[in-house]
Amino acid sequence: MTAGVAFLAMIALSAALLAGFFGALHPALDSFSHFRIHLSVLTALLAIPLLGGSYRLQAAAVLLFAIACFATTTSALPRLWPQQAVARPADRIVYTLLQMNLRFDNPTPKKVLSLIGRTNPDVITLDEVSGMWTTELGYITGAYPYRILCPYPNGVFGVALLSRRPFAAGTAPHCEPRGAMATATIDFGGTGVDVAAIHLSWPWPLEQYWQIGELAEPLAALGETAIMAGDCNAVPWSAAVRRVASLGKLMVMPSAGPTWIHRKLPDFLRRFAGLPIDQVFSKGAVTIHSAARLEDTGSDHLPVLVEFSLRPDDREPKDEHETALASSGSSTGPRG
Repeated sequence: MTAGVAFLAMIALSAALLAGFFGALHPALDSFSHFRIHLSVLTALLAIPLLGGSYRLQAAAVLLFAIACFATTTSALPRLWPQQAVARPADRIVYTLLQMNLRFDNPTPKKVLSLIGRTNPDVITLDEVSGMWTTELGYITGAYPYRILCPYPNGVFGVALLSRRPFAAGTAPHCEPRGAMATATIDFGGTGVDVAAIHLSWPWPLEQYWQIGELAEPLAALGETAIMAGDCNAVPWSAAVRRVASLGKLMVMPSAGPTWIHRKLPDFLRRFAGLPIDQVFSKGAVTIHSAARLEDTGSDHLPVLVEFSLRPDDREPKDEHETALASSGSSTGPRG
């Protein structure tokens, strides 16, 4: 009887795993894709004991399926050693972007401001910018005078974009529908780059699928060279993230690793068993060199620090993945 129950549970988990690969057909199926790592592990754990019983053939097939599913997620797994990054160019400036979901009711805002001061990024993309954060971010106006804050209708889930570097002449930053996306053209040493902060809602049955549709026009309007970061509430292999990338003609940076877990669970679980839902996208002359998760700052998300540079206009990327390469485990060094 116990084996029968385990067999039925194994089949149910396998069906959920399979459903996640058909997320493009309906957002309900895509919701299963976000838990592919966890479902793969649970399915394998149920299959292994059944290898010694009457369900051995079915268990063996399901175990192989679970391993294959897990293999599709390896780029987002935490690494025990640094992954080789794209070499930092000797002849180009390396810039940094800090992506943070602040948490609307973060009890330790000074940790956030301290991290910004220590990492000194060129540009910052922020999510869950509530009214509280409008005040807190005002304290660093001197360091980041170029900014746009986009409020969400409920006053909680807005986005913001802060920059030490000026907005390109003749341009103005702008907010997209319901404060889900902020965009600005920033002057990086004479080169204008569209930088965007994005925050998507939770997956189906909530409004993520429809929200992406609302953002189709601003995503398509991003310039030829752009970098966008944010809390997508979706994993990098999901149909939702692929749809965002397709609408903006963007490439998704290999994940820096798990960044979110329920805030009441310990940080080590977030780093090793959380969901990799903070994403970075790029296109055009942007070359991403590395991405690293930083320390906890009181949010339920870990900050992600990204290093990138801009290729000269006369040099094309070696291949279509060059702008999206990252080192998810490496620490970031000084900029040029």
